[in-house]
Order: sequence, then structure tokens, then C-alpha cells
Amino acid sequence: MTQVSIIVPCFNEEQTITILLVALYAQSYPRKKLEVIIADGFSEDQTRARIAAFQDEYPDLTLMIIDNPSRSIPAGLNLALAAAKGEIVVRLDAHSVPDRDYVARSAANLEAGRGANVGGVWEIQPGADTWMARSIALAAAHPLGVGDANYRLATSARAQAVDTVPFGAFKRSLVGEIGPFDESLQTNEDYEFNHRIRQRGLRVWLDPAIRSIYFARPTLGALARQYWRYGYWKWRMLKRFPRSLRWRQFAAPAFVAGLVGMPLLSIWWPGLLRLWGSVMVLYGLLLGGAGALKGIQMKDIRVVIGLSLAMATMHLAWGSAFLYSIFSSGSREA
Repeated sequence: MTQVSIIVPCFNEEQTITILLVALYAQSYPRKKLEVIIADGFSEDQTRARIAAFQDEYPDLTLMIIDNPSRSIPAGLNLALAAAKGEIVVRLDAHSVPDRDYVARSAANLEAGRGANVGGVWEIQPGADTWMARSIALAAAHPLGVGDANYRLATSARAQAVDTVPFGAFKRSLVGEIGPFDESLQTNEDYEFNHRIRQRGLRVWLDPAIRSIYFARPTLGALARQYWRYGYWKWRMLKRFPRSLRWRQFAAPAFVAGLVGMPLLSIWWPGLLRLWGSVMVLYGLLLGGAGALKGIQMKDIRVVIGLSLAMATMHLAWGSAFLYSIFSSGSREA
């Protein structure tokens, strides 16, 4: 069977790194054909100690730690790629838990030629045992929160060619063809990598049978910081690849622009203020309705509030950061 290298960028992941490594050890793919390469940004918690403890307990899984001084995800991925020996590369994150057949199904899809990069769906779980963390996990898998991002919609996804997948698997030779991960991006590196694949006329393939658990952010503050990064770096990527824009990525900045712009423009066009009020009422009803439906389903009234707050946080942080990135990059270029 084909040798597989699993590459993982990592920084301060003491809560989940052992869970990931145990899941990799339990893969149905032959263990002697696996190697795990963790690019660690000099973690300041117990991450490295827990990796070392795992190595002592399970020495029959080939596991290597390499230093990632910049702590950048794409830089860590490229360092791990340089050290990888496998013909197939599977990219994972330290806060994910792949299903037992994750590697086997990924390799099978590649060998069958279904795509140049293949991936699956996330089963999104709470990052903590709190009602807000549970609400955030629900928002991160809700169409009103993430649009048509198929890999987040585990219950409705079907096998198909898509614009991007998380934690993709690809042949190492692909990097020689399209280049490594773009280290000028602090996030969106997966999307940019997949866009270059599609520019070459190759397919990015989603197989819902390839499944992994993804732990959502546990608090609204952490969620806001995550989506701020997403929005900020999305514009940086779109400057180079404007045709890669999808409607779900445009919706949040357009909403934030209207949220701020309509009250200002109402000085000259008073009718805009009434329109703004109507939009806000409709938005509140949409979020509240989504929260109510989930609250009934989960039998937890707190979800009504939590889901609404989580989705509003995602929209506002992403949209605001996207607009800030436009104006800040424009001022520097001027």
C-alpha cells in the first residue's frame, strides 16, 4: 500500500493533541505505512510533553516533531511537507479527530482519481461543556451561519466536486505542480491552495464518507477572533484571485456595510433609516427563528439566545474584518 504522511500544524493544543494522536493510531490504514509530522510553533503549554508521552506509550507509530518558528499555519505545513516521505499527504489540524477510516477513504479516493485534493465533512462538536459552546457548535454547522459550505453541513453533503475542502489529502507530487501553501496568508491557506488546483483544471472532491470531528471555539470572544482572521485574510486572497469569490463570502461584508452605511446616508435620504430598521427587524427574526427551531430540537431554551448570538458574532466579525482589510490595504498602497 502507498506510504502516507499526515502533516499537522500545531501551537498550544494540549487539550486536543492526545485525542488526535490516539485517533491516528487507531486508523484502519496499515500503521507501518503511516508517518505523522507535527510542525509545532514552540508551544508554551503541555503540548510537547503530551506528544512525548504518546510516543513513549505507542512507539510503533512513526511520529516526528519539527519546529515552526514563525507559528504560521502555512509555514508549518510547508515545513512538514519538506520532511514528508509519503507519496500521499493528509493534512489535519491539532483540534480535529479523524474517523477510523479517514486515511483509508482519502487514499482510496485519490487512487481512484476522483480529485487532485480530496476531503470530507466535519462533525462539529462543542469546544467546552457549556451551553454557549454548544450553541456555537450548532451555529458553525448551520446554513444561516456558514452558507453553502458543504463540508460543514454533514447531514446534507453529497459526493461532488467543490471549491474547497478542509484537511485535504493529495499526492505529494501535486505540490511540485502547483506550488506549496502560500505563507503570505495567515489563514485561508487551504482555500487558496484549492483555488490553484482548480485553476489548473483539476478537481477538489468532497466525499461525505470521509469524516472528522472538529471542535468549535468555546466562547464568543474566541469565535469573534477566529472569524475576524477569516474575514481579514479572505480579502488578501481575493485581491489575487477575485474570481474565487462566493456569495456566502460577500454576504457578511455587504450586510455590515449596509448596517453602518444606511444610517449615515439617511442624512440625505431619510427613507433609508426606515429601510435600515426593517432590515434589522428581519435579521433579528431570522436569527431568533433559527435559534427557536434549534432550541426546540435540542430541548434547551438557552440555545435560542446562544445560537442567535453566535451567528451574529460570525457575520459581524467576518464582515467587519473583510471591510477593514479592504480599507487598510488600500491606504497602505496609496
